[in-house]
Amino acid sequence: MTQEGTAPILRHKHYDAASALTPGGILREARRQKGLANSDVPAVCVLDPDGDIARYLKRAGRASRDDAWACYHSELYRTAEADIELGIVPCAVGASYAVLIAEQLFASGCQLLISMTSAG
Repeated sequence: MTQEGTAPILRHKHYDAASALTPGGILREARRQKGLANSDVPAVCVLDPDGDIARYLKRAGRASRDDAWACYHSELYRTAEADIELGIVPCAVGASYAVLIAEQLFASGCQLLISMTSAG
């Protein structure tokens, strides 16, 4: 089928081109807009879909919000367990949203990401 026989929205697409919206690029722009310095997250991070872990740690005074986390739609908390610093992102619900957060965590220095939630 020729370009003329294709719907306008499907014309002139470059499917082999790299995405213009990369996790690092999104974070860089968020940092610029929010006036934040570039800051790495802990090497080990946890997605906390239901938010129970983060709520418990905040109530116990064991987690603090990372104000340098540039993601627009999530918060990152830092805590330590057995001398290992952990980053925790609460309420990361839904596969596409969790993947977006995961990509931004890895672009920010995360090396191991664990998704942990209650079972009932």
